[in-house]
Amino acid sequence: MRIKSALGVLSVICLLGAIAWWLTYTKSFAPNAVFTTLTGERLAIAELKGKPVLITFWATDCPSCLEEIPDLIALHQQGLKIIAVAMPYDPPSRVQTLAKERQLPYQVALDIDGSLVHAFGDVQLTPTMFLIDKQGVIIMHKIGAFDLASLKTLLTQL
Repeated sequence: MRIKSALGVLSVICLLGAIAWWLTYTKSFAPNAVFTTLTGERLAIAELKGKPVLITFWATDCPSCLEEIPDLIALHQQGLKIIAVAMPYDPPSRVQTLAKERQLPYQVALDIDGSLVHAFGDVQLTPTMFLIDKQGVIIMHKIGAFDLASLKTLLTQL
C-alpha cells in the first residue's frame, strides 16, 4: 500500500513538473517588431514591456474592423496601449483619412512592406488581434471580431 501511495505522489510531482516545463518553454513571445505610426513615430515592442499592449491588424474595407473601433477607443480610454496596424494593401491615404474621420485616439501604424504582417506569423485575415502581456508574451491571438467582455476579463488578470 505504501508503494502505491509513493507512486501516486511521484506521478503527481512528475505531472506538475511537466506542466511547469511546458508553461516555461512554450511561451510565444511577441516579435521584436518596430511600428511606424501615421505621425512618423517609431514604436518598438521591446520598449513597451512592462505594460500590456493590444496589436490589431485591420483594414479600412473590413466591416468587422470598423465595428470594433468604438470598443478599441473605450479600451484605449481605460488605459490599454493599442497599436492598430493597417494591412499592406491598404493605401496610406485611405488609412490617414479614416483615422481622422473616426478620431482614433490610439496609435495607427502602416505596414507598407508587409514586415509586420510577416513578423506576426503572416497575418492574412482582418481583424487579427494579439494581446501581449507585461513580459512580452502573447497571451491571446484572435482572428475575427473580439468579444469585449471576454477581453476585459482577460485584462483584469494581467
